[in-house]
Amino acid sequence: MPSRLPVRPEFAEAEPYGAPVAPVPVRLNVNENPYPVPPEVVSAIAAAASKLNRYPDRDFLTLRGALAEYLGREADAPWLTANHIWAANGSNEVLLHVFQAFAGPGRSALSFAPTYSMYPELARDTFTRWTTVPRRADFALDMDAALDAIAREHPSVILVASPNNPTGTAVHLADIEALAKATGGAQATAVIVVDEAYAEFRRAGSPSAVELVAEYPHVAVARTMSKAFAFAGARLGYLAARPELVEILRVVRLPYHLSALTQAAALAALTHADALLANVAALRDGRDELVEALRARTNPTTGRRLEVADTDANFAYFGVFHDRRAVWRGLFDRGVLVREVGPDGWLRVSAGTPGENAAFLTALDAILATLEVQP
Repeated sequence: MPSRLPVRPEFAEAEPYGAPVAPVPVRLNVNENPYPVPPEVVSAIAAAASKLNRYPDRDFLTLRGALAEYLGREADAPWLTANHIWAANGSNEVLLHVFQAFAGPGRSALSFAPTYSMYPELARDTFTRWTTVPRRADFALDMDAALDAIAREHPSVILVASPNNPTGTAVHLADIEALAKATGGAQATAVIVVDEAYAEFRRAGSPSAVELVAEYPHVAVARTMSKAFAFAGARLGYLAARPELVEILRVVRLPYHLSALTQAAALAALTHADALLANVAALRDGRDELVEALRARTNPTTGRRLEVADTDANFAYFGVFHDRRAVWRGLFDRGVLVREVGPDGWLRVSAGTPGENAAFLTALDAILATLEVQP
């Protein structure tokens, strides 16, 4: 039904963003860490609730310092300080600040499809022209096409998800640096944001793009505590960049945008980082086992083994199905929720507990047995 309100035309038929939510036993559709927050962290968060009568620290330098210390260890960047860090209510809001500061009317943003489905909505909401370059068949960046698009489109913001969502593909650091060189110089033509939401799950030896921040003032790296930290409900995302870039983001944020409770929860989590991250290795192993198990299964519609993208995230991207909706529905009917996202024919499944992974594979086997060969 058409709205009787003076809504922006591009919102008239739009649906709110979000993954399906359903009370099923096995939810593997939003890449959460399935393990609960340890009791000692819960206690530390509860202790902060007594100070909610006051406005929160507007610039939250204590939290930014703690994030810099953690990221300095995790990404081998000991030079990071509080002034290199920005944070907001999830990495989506951090990216919104980037769009507000560097994109907007008359400007464009560039990314590499398939990728995170929230990116074009950030562009839409800030009146930014959205452009994508197709990835290669293995979901790696097509660097020739990427550099051509930069020369042709002159984007103000470039988003590179690594590991990529929904495919899990890690982007080579040399490719990111090539993008930085193409847009750098005495006056940068674009801000490059490397979205490392799943970086803690990357395979050993894979570097973080944080090391590029030291050399390139127009490169920023976004992270989140939602995934590896098992802290999705706390809504804390952050970004590492040179101080001059961070200062611009401070201009566009709303006053007191990060609540005292969120700040206290994040500080408590960082204090107990070892406990919260204790399950990362198990989830990484579970992901690798899922990939191996999926690749061992045959897709009856094609007569070939299932295709599974190489992944450095906490999920697996698999297909290709003649009717992915039927496979998704079959899993749902058996109590397992996965995600339909990206190119047609592909599905994404998060790595869960061993029991959840086993339940998913059992349900998938039952569905594969019902599929018919397609001509």
